[in-house]
Amino acid sequence: MQRTTNWWLFWSAASFIIYTYIGFPLILALRGLLQPKPFKRGQETPLVSLIIVAFNEAPVIIKKLDNACALDYPRDRLEIIVASDGSDDGMNELVAAYDAPQIRLLVLPRQGKNRSLNAAVAAAQGEILVFSDADSMLAPDALRHLVAPFADPAIGGVGGNFCYATNANEGTGEQAYWNIDRVLKQLQSRAENMTSATGQIYAIRRALFKPVPMSVTDDFYTSVQVVSAHRRLVFEPLAVARGPVAASSNAEFHRKVRVMTRGLNGVRLSSHLLNPFQYGFFAIQLLSHKVLRRLMAIPLFMLAATAPLLWARGRFYRIATLLQFGLHGAALVGLLARETRIGKLKIFSLPFFFDMVNIASLVAATNVLRGKRQDVWVTQRAAVEDVAANQSQNGQGLHRQ
Repeated sequence: MQRTTNWWLFWSAASFIIYTYIGFPLILALRGLLQPKPFKRGQETPLVSLIIVAFNEAPVIIKKLDNACALDYPRDRLEIIVASDGSDDGMNELVAAYDAPQIRLLVLPRQGKNRSLNAAVAAAQGEILVFSDADSMLAPDALRHLVAPFADPAIGGVGGNFCYATNANEGTGEQAYWNIDRVLKQLQSRAENMTSATGQIYAIRRALFKPVPMSVTDDFYTSVQVVSAHRRLVFEPLAVARGPVAASSNAEFHRKVRVMTRGLNGVRLSSHLLNPFQYGFFAIQLLSHKVLRRLMAIPLFMLAATAPLLWARGRFYRIATLLQFGLHGAALVGLLARETRIGKLKIFSLPFFFDMVNIASLVAATNVLRGKRQDVWVTQRAAVEDVAANQSQNGQGLHRQ
């Protein structure tokens, strides 16, 4: 009886994993191949509001403004809004002193990114809203490519192509993760809709924007409003933005937990989109991409726990046990040696990142069940600087003692 239970648990977990990582992408590819839905692009230059919500981004804000002002887009058709969410590092003064008439600074109290984003949209005049992070630099032609699909009236939102600006040996796990996600976005868009856009570069029609609640990821919640309105959300690979990887694996883990927690809350608040009778295949897509992937730690744990118990049932289960031991063992090496050359090798860094993401997703799911929220954000750079400052203070205190 116990062996039968272990067998069912093993194959239930394996089926869950195979569908999510292999079956779902294959379905997307076949759907896009058999039922492609192209969209037209135009040369129009609608009035655009480029919105940058920032907290203590003084180190990069001038570079961002230089980048925004240098975009190949008519200046009289572009307004740049910097919404400062209670910044106190001198960023406000830098923006205020920047000599460009199309730039508007909103000095807001510390209230959280989503409230600041809502305030920025309320002040915006553009018919197309473009969102970008302070440390994400757009290619000169990115804005033209991003707005070109809006010439098609069926298009309600467009996601850009975010790439990491980093050395080959840095952030290999995160880069691999995003490369896979980029392929999924292309497959989804070819058939009909992306699941959601990424916050570094995306755009929607102003008429489709809804105020973003505090407990959700702003890019997910904002972009899925397009699908909720039965318009298309598509991917534009030519609209390129580049930005840095996380400063450390610890910072990346906490960022993943925060993003996934808010993302799952976003799915919860947008649960009507899970109704296939109203939203067709997108409901399956949302479930597979944003829910099942976030719960992957559970079947992975079940697989790891049951495979050794089935060792005596044949070579297949012994191989499955050894492969999992190798995968998670390599992840452990990647964790312990993450600051060394060995830890940055893909054979260790990729398994480490895979396990880290799934542990982060488990923590995020637990946060949602507990009702835990994080409404006030801290940028990766600010978080790293705070850690460094605390370590420095602790070291000085020890030295004085």
